[in-house]
Amino acid sequence: MGAAALPAGGLATRRIALTIDVEHPDRPGSRPGATERLLDLLGRAGVRATFFVQGRWAEAFPATARRIATEGHAVGSHSFYHARLTLLSDEGVAADISRADAVIREATGVDPRPWFRCPFGDGSDDPRVLEAIGQLGYVHVGWDVDSDDWDAGRTATQVAATIRAGASARPTSVVLLHGWPPATLRAVESTIRVFGREGATFVTIDELGASERPAGMPAEAVSLA
Repeated sequence: MGAAALPAGGLATRRIALTIDVEHPDRPGSRPGATERLLDLLGRAGVRATFFVQGRWAEAFPATARRIATEGHAVGSHSFYHARLTLLSDEGVAADISRADAVIREATGVDPRPWFRCPFGDGSDDPRVLEAIGQLGYVHVGWDVDSDDWDAGRTATQVAATIRAGASARPTSVVLLHGWPPATLRAVESTIRVFGREGATFVTIDELGASERPAGMPAEAVSLA
């Protein structure tokens, strides 16, 4: 979804979907309890987000996974192993997603369908992968603002500035975040404070129309997210 002029009403009509991929961290600098602290923050702010849950993570942290759902956040699937789906066979894609589906349901108590996010965004523009996802009742959800919070070299101020610049350019934004980087908490806190003060609304993926949800993401993001 490309940038668009703000409609009449300006900032008060802006809608922002914070989407958080919760997965086992694969980069240095992650800290235990980061997702729990993020949930604490969202609860204090009264903001609901969308969490794309990795099955293997939910298996390891079922209490936190359950908390995501019970606190009213939307739940989607982020696969089981967080593998690049284009590298898997059709059977492999189906097996991975089906296993994640079962684990996420058991841990959270809710059905993650239809929301799915391809690990690394890999496969979001691949008809074969999208067909496999669709056959299992899912639709891939991309993003149009990559916070780059996964980069251990970036500060919370830099992450917040990236979100600010991206979300200010369009009336509706889907922001990519992760549950484990240390910079994410303060960046999200700043984002909620600044945009909330300006009258923007924070929404979940299910509150967006199909035309508001980006199908994929910039190709160069595939190797980074």
